[in-house]
Amino acid sequence: MTKFLLAVHVIAAIVAIGPVTVAASMFPPAARRALDAPDDVQAAGTVRLLHRICRVYAAVGIAVPVFGFGTASAMGVMGDAWLIVSIALTTLAALVLVVLVLPRQEVFVEGGGTRATTARLAMFTGMFNLLWATVTVLMIVRPGSTTGA
Repeated sequence: MTKFLLAVHVIAAIVAIGPVTVAASMFPPAARRALDAPDDVQAAGTVRLLHRICRVYAAVGIAVPVFGFGTASAMGVMGDAWLIVSIALTTLAALVLVVLVLPRQEVFVEGGGTRATTARLAMFTGMFNLLWATVTVLMIVRPGSTTGA
């Protein structure tokens, strides 16, 4: 059962978190292009599409910690430091996405936003991506783990 949970956890992370990190990273440049060409319907459509990808896959991404907790419980590592740090960083990444990234994207989708705010949005997106990269490394390396790596 542990291998099944781990496989589903990893697949969920790839399928759900991957598209969010890519779409969120593509959003600021797309928003700048849309701001530079306000009559460009395709640029505005790209901004809407990237935001929708971020929203939908963020919701799907809930499966990642759900299966992660199941996997950790089955492996008996719930109290390990690497996992606790990973949980904290995952929570922080989710907060950055929900509180800082998605609402700012929504401003652009609704026709607001400025070129200066795209830089801030890019910074928050970078923070989100860095947090996820750190969690990924912790999940692979598992410092101090006795379960092998």
